[in-house]
Amino acid sequence: MAVPENDGSDLRKMSQRLYARAMELDSLRFGDFTLSSGQKSTYYFDGRMLSTDPEGADLISQAFSVAIDESGANAFGGPTVAAVPIVGALALRARLDDKDWTGFFVRPEQKEHGAGKQIEGNLQPGMKVAAFDDTVSTGGSLLAAIDAVEAFGCEVVVVMAILDRHQGGGDELERRGIPFFKLWESTPEGKITIAV
Repeated sequence: MAVPENDGSDLRKMSQRLYARAMELDSLRFGDFTLSSGQKSTYYFDGRMLSTDPEGADLISQAFSVAIDESGANAFGGPTVAAVPIVGALALRARLDDKDWTGFFVRPEQKEHGAGKQIEGNLQPGMKVAAFDDTVSTGGSLLAAIDAVEAFGCEVVVVMAILDRHQGGGDELERRGIPFFKLWESTPEGKITIAV
């Protein structure tokens, strides 16, 4: 996804500061790890530590707001659990910035009680959606959330992530023709770079 010219340097600064904050919080660690996808990794990124930190939440919501504006989306959300704190931060940012956006999150499956919803929030059919996850590896939970949103009658116009691990999820988004906005990306060797 193209970065608006006037926001490029600001986005880069936000992404660099977010990376520094991840290191300060120890939410980005290097070593030998097994991911939820079963794949091995030389680093581990705990996005929840970053998205529940006040400064981290502020930086993520600022950066993601740029992508939402650029895409023309009027709703934002993603899969539980990772999307929940980011939805909260973006909802507050939308209010403070006087944006007419709404947030939601997608459960892994439909509830069997109450209203029986899979999508929680104020999403309405026909909305243009910015979907996100803190990290995209193979994209399993994110792609399932996108499928649920599209089945609900919405159009996903952009996908956002803090980190793209380049483990297949981004390729599937490209195959589906969905622009992918990411703040960081990693090489197969585990080197993380700023992507904006």
